[in-house]
Amino acid sequence: MPSQPSLLTRINTLLLRFKPYLRWMILGATLFFVGSALWHHWSEVAALRLDWTGWITLAIALVVTLLAHIWSGWVWGWILQALNQPVRSFWSVSVYLQTNIAKYLPGNVWHFYGRVMAAKTAGVSLTAATVSVLLEPLLMAAAALIIALTNAGHNALLQGFILMTVLLALHPRFLNPLLQLAARLKGKSQLAVANSPLSTVSPPPTVLLRYPLRPLLGEIGFVALRGTGFALTLFSLTPLPFYQLPVVFSAFSVAWMLGLVIPGAPGGIGVFEATAIALLRSSFAPGIILGSVALYRVVSTLAEVLGAGLAWIVESAKARRNQ
Repeated sequence: MPSQPSLLTRINTLLLRFKPYLRWMILGATLFFVGSALWHHWSEVAALRLDWTGWITLAIALVVTLLAHIWSGWVWGWILQALNQPVRSFWSVSVYLQTNIAKYLPGNVWHFYGRVMAAKTAGVSLTAATVSVLLEPLLMAAAALIIALTNAGHNALLQGFILMTVLLALHPRFLNPLLQLAARLKGKSQLAVANSPLSTVSPPPTVLLRYPLRPLLGEIGFVALRGTGFALTLFSLTPLPFYQLPVVFSAFSVAWMLGLVIPGAPGGIGVFEATAIALLRSSFAPGIILGSVALYRVVSTLAEVLGAGLAWIVESAKARRNQ
């Protein structure tokens, strides 16, 4: 008699079956929450006005957010270097900016796919390229949690536990065995086509030589820049006292992290807005929060479009010079 599938196998099958529906449920719930808040406070949002200082502040927020994306591409190069892949910072920034806009496509994975393919074309090993795009969101999540802990309140214990779990998972002692296992599985799959005597010599495995401290610090800088862009957007609509900055940065970090890790919406659309509204509603008027998250979504998307366009222009000019 054929053996019955284990409970774990059946649970995994059910999760895979319902995963597409889970995405739509999360997207629907978050959009309903945001839409409901907008419906009840529409008069306050409609009354918001930007004066010339507000427009200047928004322009500065756009520049800061664009710098954040450029910096993130630089840090991605650091991640590849930590995986023993020598890449140039200019190349990593260019690829990162040109692929970043693809995260808004359904599936929320096409920016990762684009980076992996570009890295492979540039001579980076496929394993290292794949690991780099898996490490990046983990490092970003850890960075966001570190900033969020500056004003975590009663959630400090939970956030601290999650942070320690992520930081331990990034340690070479725990991560390298998984990378070596992936390399062995890949080697077995290629064994059938390896006919030369050199095929018995395996390439050096993709491993972390040391704890990725520099990329982690770089991602802290990235989240801090993104938080600064959000704070400037908020400041364009209302005065922002200095003592409220830790509240704003902590709430932004949590909202942005959840938009990063929760499946459902491309680019975190809906998840970020709903979380930011929930966390900041006790500190600011509902109309101000709704206007801020809406403006910041425009600022963030425009910064990504500008970044992709600038990278394409620079690459095109470089290609013409080399002809």
